[in-house]
Amino acid sequence: MDAIFHALAHQVRRQILDFVTENPGCQSGEICEQFTISRIAVSKHIKILEKADLVVIEKAGRARLHYFNSIPIQAIYDRWTNEYSHFFAHKLNAFKHQLEQEEEDTNEKIA
Repeated sequence: MDAIFHALAHQVRRQILDFVTENPGCQSGEICEQFTISRIAVSKHIKILEKADLVVIEKAGRARLHYFNSIPIQAIYDRWTNEYSHFFAHKLNAFKHQLEQEEEDTNEKIA
C-alpha cells in the first residue's frame, strides 16, 4: 500500500492517471504531450505508477499501450471503508438523528 500512496502523492502522477483513465491504450508520447516537463521526467513518473500497479503497460509491436488499473485503489478503499465505516456509520447515523430531532424541537418551540 505504501507504493500506491507514494504514487498518488504527486500531482503529476495523478494527472497521468487521469489522462490514462480517459484515454485507455494511449502511448507514452501522447502522455508526454500533456506536460511541460521532460519526457524523462514523465517516464519516471510512469515507472512509479507501474511499480504501484496503477498503470499496466502492454507492448504491441513497438508501441507501449498504457491502461489504468483500478484494483489497487479499490483494495485500499475496501480496506479502509469496510473496516472503519462500519464502526463510524452507526455513530454518525445516531448523531444525524439527534441533530434532526433537536432541529425539529426548536422549530416546534418557535411555532
